[in-house]
Amino acid sequence: MDVTLPNWLTRPYSLCGDPADRERYRVAVRHDRLSRGGSEYIHRFLRPGRPLEVSAPRNHFPLLPAPRYLFLAGGIGITPVLPMLRAATAAGVPAELLYLGPSTRAMPFADSLRAEYGNRVRIVATRERGRPDLRAVAAGLGDGTLVYCCGPAPLLAAAEEAFPAGRLRTERFRPLRRESGPATAFEAVCAGSGRTVPVAAGESMLDALVHAGLRVPAGCREGVCGSCELTVLDGVPDHRDDIGAPAGRMYPCVSRARSARLVVDL
Repeated sequence: MDVTLPNWLTRPYSLCGDPADRERYRVAVRHDRLSRGGSEYIHRFLRPGRPLEVSAPRNHFPLLPAPRYLFLAGGIGITPVLPMLRAATAAGVPAELLYLGPSTRAMPFADSLRAEYGNRVRIVATRERGRPDLRAVAAGLGDGTLVYCCGPAPLLAAAEEAFPAGRLRTERFRPLRRESGPATAFEAVCAGSGRTVPVAAGESMLDALVHAGLRVPAGCREGVCGSCELTVLDGVPDHRDDIGAPAGRMYPCVSRARSARLVVDL
């Protein structure tokens, strides 16, 4: 879900409340010392009672049916995992959580998770106990178990090495650094507005559209949140996101065009 702050920044946050609660949205925001303005504003300036503009929820990290689940979270990566654990438990599906962090003080919801789920939750303070052996964890998985993992890049990399690709689902807060081809100039044709916007080799398609006065939501600007999704009507997109854009869609914050013109529904 995107949250637009009073300082005009829009940031994506994972909903971490009860999926059955249709009356409120709940998010958790860690105060990042290297904040680009979002978490710093929330922690220093936002006050109770201040209305905020939010988007409808979207889901690029769905909980797929399975006979068992293992949830693996690192730090604030617990946020998208919380409603999954709650939903699986409510449905009577066996589920366990392995939750890692440098210390329990730095791990949101650690106490409430222990109280609610008991021994189905294993909390590991890595400064005291080191990192668990994920290969040993993988070896002990029951047949058909799906593994959901969210957290910092080293945890995701370790999970990808330990668990079979077909049984692992991940969500990233930061993009992978992939090799990509040269960024060439192209034209973005906006079918809805009748505008044609040139996109230079040195700028993103999202920036070109916004600078031309077209309204496109923008959250992470790194190809991991999906807030800027556009429908492609013609042309060949050059997908450079970390989500895996569905057919006929693209994320212009990082993705570009392989063709000279790209027609989008905007």
